[in-house]
Amino acid sequence: MAVRTPLLSVPVHEMKQAAQPEIWQLWAKPENLQPIGAFKLRGAYNKIAALPEAERRRGVISYSSGNHAQGVAYAARALGLKAVIVMPSNAPKIKREGTAALGAEIVTVGPGSEERQIKAEELAAAHGYAMVPPYNDEFIIAGQGTMGLEILEDLPDVETVLVPVGGGGMISGVAAALKLGAQHKVSVIGVEPEFAADARDSFRTGHLVRWTAEQITRTLADGLRTQSLGDITFAHIQRFVDDIVTVTEDEIREAVRRLSVNPKLAAEPSGAVAVAAFLFHRNELPQTIRNVAVVSGGNIDPALKAEICG
Repeated sequence: MAVRTPLLSVPVHEMKQAAQPEIWQLWAKPENLQPIGAFKLRGAYNKIAALPEAERRRGVISYSSGNHAQGVAYAARALGLKAVIVMPSNAPKIKREGTAALGAEIVTVGPGSEERQIKAEELAAAHGYAMVPPYNDEFIIAGQGTMGLEILEDLPDVETVLVPVGGGGMISGVAAALKLGAQHKVSVIGVEPEFAADARDSFRTGHLVRWTAEQITRTLADGLRTQSLGDITFAHIQRFVDDIVTVTEDEIREAVRRLSVNPKLAAEPSGAVAVAAFLFHRNELPQTIRNVAVVSGGNIDPALKAEICG
């Protein structure tokens, strides 16, 4: 279902912001190479495959701004199931069309992540659909964690891994896999936009912090416009993650532009934040030699890509 993605070397000698480029090394984990163009297929398929047959046959439902929507739709189609996805009105056209093309029924609501969750829960209760949450679920987290296992297999001496943070499902799984599976110290650093820094605030204060829909919709990184971590993902982050840093909108755009040079690394804004952190916030990161940045997705609107890279 999901494919094993490689580690691709990123030419840090071309990154003028990074001091001592002859020492620091960066590899990218290109989840844009998944069949749906993003990592979300890992968790979605794992969750749906684990559902009892009777529940699956009633159909599945989820809520998503785009990449999880496509992951659920893809997995449901592969298993011959009905899929209903609640998406925000401001979801990128490429993600809405991709979800519809996979056969899912789309229900549109406003821009807030809470709003689409509430609508999905209402529909699940009314029709008996099985819920496939985007992040706050142990099966989702375990599915995303396979990325961490692959990183350890391909680069056993990895020292730091940078992971985008939205609702926290990806970093929860990756961090758990790395911390529990490595035979040496591995630092796991979350990265999110400064315009949607609820996870950073939660991590620093020690309690869940919720941002408003108006705050988070300011970021170009639509896949990271989550208003709050879940209770399960927050617990994983508190246990396994070393720090969370933020990047600016200009830094995200520049990372998208630089990654676009290599078609295998083409990233959407959400997928480029980890590389942006390495490019522009090296002084906030562990001073390690062997570093990996997860490029979580590549479903970028063609017009936006032309604007950034043109």
